[in-house]
Amino acid sequence: MTDRHDDRAARVALSHLVEPGNLGLHEMVRDGGAVVTVQRLLSGDIPDESLRARLGAAFAVGGDPRRRADAALHRAERFGARVVVPGDDEWPASVDDLGVAGADGRIDPGLLAPLCLWVRGPGSLRDCARRSVAVVGARAATAYGIHACTDLASGLAEHGWSIVAGGAFGIDAAAHRAALSRDSCTVAVLACGVDRLYPAGNAALLEQIAACGLLVSEYPLGTEPVRHRFLARNRLVAAVASGAVLVEAARRSGSIHMMGRVLDLHRPAMVVPGPITSALSAGCHELLRTRPEATLVTETAHILEALDRAEIAATTPPTSSTSRRRRG
Repeated sequence: MTDRHDDRAARVALSHLVEPGNLGLHEMVRDGGAVVTVQRLLSGDIPDESLRARLGAAFAVGGDPRRRADAALHRAERFGARVVVPGDDEWPASVDDLGVAGADGRIDPGLLAPLCLWVRGPGSLRDCARRSVAVVGARAATAYGIHACTDLASGLAEHGWSIVAGGAFGIDAAAHRAALSRDSCTVAVLACGVDRLYPAGNAALLEQIAACGLLVSEYPLGTEPVRHRFLARNRLVAAVASGAVLVEAARRSGSIHMMGRVLDLHRPAMVVPGPITSALSAGCHELLRTRPEATLVTETAHILEALDRAEIAATTPPTSSTSRRRRG
């Protein structure tokens, strides 16, 4: 019991010190655990120079991170939020695909595992994530995009799938609303604290998700939404869900970056085509043209087929001929 509490408090302390994506910190936690890492940081035993520089400023501003962690945990309890860490019953197994070394033995800094997750809402994150699909796309969505998103997300919800999105305007909001209208679990993964309802224009929707579904973030309460946190958040959306559907995206957009993370994790990346004259579908078409792993979908049945294929592939042992080809 004490070990679990200490690990949780240590992870909360570390989350106040360093932004997600720091490889030096990730390696320290991987090798020695969160409690030992906090002790090493406080003693100045910090091998990574860039991490040492970051922590100097953090210690100067925030003081002892262990006191901040205790205060943060008490604040979360009062607010109705909770901290979920690896090993908890609620920890989503799918997130463990982050932070895994590739075939070359290296870890992609853009795919590091979160230290902990802050969760607000009545559902179980593990249960909601087990059968979930991310539905993402343009904030300035067209009527076509909203219609397609609502139809597909509603169909998935009717088949028992949870919907994961980022709580933003446009496609995200339409996907969340579709799930709520079908009494299905929906998860909003935020780039700020779960006490911050951002964007403010979606405050009512986010409150509804907090009451019926889940708000999730790897950032402590009070954290402000800034641009780099949205990019870091994308890998978490990709990891929580079993696959992702892209509905409308410009060539350069956060949604295209998100789908890149989905492909990096070898999850089904499904794309809804649009009018060839629409700039908001140009990113979708480019993804389909340049990434053969991406699947074109136009109805719920196509999404379910892609998810089924991925599940079968993940649970089917390779044949001897396949194994020989891989070794070769």
